[in-house]
Amino acid sequence: MRIKISGLENGTNEYDFEADIKKIGLIEPLFGKYTTNVVLNKFDDQIILEASTTAGANFICDRCGTALKQTVKSKYKMIYLLRSIEGAEEEINITYLSPDTHIIDISKDVRDYMILSTPMKRLCKEDCKGLCAKCGVDLNEKQCDCNDDEIDNRWKVLLELKNKSNKN
Repeated sequence: MRIKISGLENGTNEYDFEADIKKIGLIEPLFGKYTTNVVLNKFDDQIILEASTTAGANFICDRCGTALKQTVKSKYKMIYLLRSIEGAEEEINITYLSPDTHIIDISKDVRDYMILSTPMKRLCKEDCKGLCAKCGVDLNEKQCDCNDDEIDNRWKVLLELKNKSNKN
């Protein structure tokens, strides 16, 4: 995703990109094509770029194991300063460009923000009840007959401490 900035007039410019996710190095669980919309505001000494990207993803619910498809969305904003400053360190979301730069390549940024936007907790629905730890029944579909009163022997000591502190 390369945007030619040499000769670009000041003002707002909009670009749309669509390609296979593999073209920018994205892999599973993302699949298919990604779409990126870029709004670029150019001024005399800076460019403000706002990008939003979407792609499909195949996930497995972390609680019940159901396969699900979701859309992953990412947005980011980058400021490009069009001046050469010796010894200047790049700050987060600010990039210094040489005045003779002709093209901005945003592929790596789009890839990185999509990876960061992939959810850590993947649920089929917010109130997913998951699977019974004893019998494995999907609690979203039916209630199991397992007895929840049984306590694992490894935790009995903590229960005794709790009961002892409640008496005091």
